[in-house]
Amino acid sequence: MKIFSEELVGSVAREKHIANIEQATIGEVLLIAQTLEDRTGIPFIRMDQGSPGLPANMIGRQAEKDAIDRGVGQHYPAAAGVPELKTATEKFIKAFLNLDIPAECCLPTTGGVAASFGSLTIATQLDPGKNKVLFIDPGFPIQKSQLRVIGAEWESFDIHDFRGAALRDRLEQVLSKGDIAAIIYSNPNNPAWICLEEDELQIIGELASRYGVIVIEDLAYFCMDYRRALGHPWQPPYPPTVARYTDNYIIMLSASKIFSYAGQRVAMACVSPALFNRTYPTLAARYHDAGHFGTTFIASIMYMITSGVTHSTQFGLAAMYEASVEGKIDFVEDTREYQIRAQKMLDIFKRAGFTMPYDKDPVQGDIEGGFFFTLGYPGMSGGTLMKELLYYGVSAINLATTGSEQEGIRACTSRMRDELYPVLEERMMTFKADHPVC
Repeated sequence: MKIFSEELVGSVAREKHIANIEQATIGEVLLIAQTLEDRTGIPFIRMDQGSPGLPANMIGRQAEKDAIDRGVGQHYPAAAGVPELKTATEKFIKAFLNLDIPAECCLPTTGGVAASFGSLTIATQLDPGKNKVLFIDPGFPIQKSQLRVIGAEWESFDIHDFRGAALRDRLEQVLSKGDIAAIIYSNPNNPAWICLEEDELQIIGELASRYGVIVIEDLAYFCMDYRRALGHPWQPPYPPTVARYTDNYIIMLSASKIFSYAGQRVAMACVSPALFNRTYPTLAARYHDAGHFGTTFIASIMYMITSGVTHSTQFGLAAMYEASVEGKIDFVEDTREYQIRAQKMLDIFKRAGFTMPYDKDPVQGDIEGGFFFTLGYPGMSGGTLMKELLYYGVSAINLATTGSEQEGIRACTSRMRDELYPVLEERMMTFKADHPVC
């Protein structure tokens, strides 16, 4: 039996001006779930919003307090970032990615969203003949919304059927048209939690160099592929990255997930030194400057978006990077709780007859889930499944809203709590009984 009637859910959707529940955005699903929970007192299993569910790192918090006590709050932060954070980022990248990206090429931003907004902006302004961004989907819907603001176009394809060597032909098909300015993806992937392998990133990097395309690599879930022994400073294995195969890249590192520092809105946009020091006549003409990529990115684009990252927060992130490099923070173990939650949740869903639309990587094999995982149900579209689960007190988002061509939903583990596992089990067993698979 359904916990919330179709009439009640429909009335809340209409009240909140949500025209189509099956195509609802993350914010709209969140609004429906929160309203139903508030009005009835019945707890929802909240799998909708990817908001960190662990305490913010104490080292960062203390470093921020110390910085405020030193008086940094009375000064504007430098647009390029404080030297302590830039140097700490250079060390962090060397220790955990084995890459050499100079401090000057590391720019703090107010979260990964601002990093991608600035990166997409400059990437689409380098060549007047290249006005599109290629999304390797599924992906983060907000980044397409950013292109609407910028006024740029995009193309996309679902990676599901183009893993391994098949990726090359698919990319060649798109890039050979000559109008793609940038490629963007997340790794591990939001929402599918697939992880692009070294050979796939080599393909992306080689083709990016051949066609003069900027790769924007979103590493928001840094080292959170828990199948590998990642996250040990100065020693392999290192996470796969496109930066080993091209000089045309911007890597985005966010503090929100790996340090649970989401509320402070801080990330880093780390630019290839070769790209950082390149000059572009189009930039010079547009911004009336020298056309230097790095200078334009910092002073003429990112500063216009945020006018710098909160001063004390930069010292907080610097301290967490330094502590990680020194082995005082094990951010992989600190976030492993997400893997544990994913495994428990997947066990429940699989017993109830659910499937995983994205279930394997070519090399690493079965996807175990982490911060996210995907679910499908036989005979149901993603929109129908998302809507049906609302009646049983479970909120998620339709994979279609992420650019996926697979039928299913994205599930997030961040808000799961121990006392909710039996609740989820009971509700999904009821769901299974109400939706028998022929």
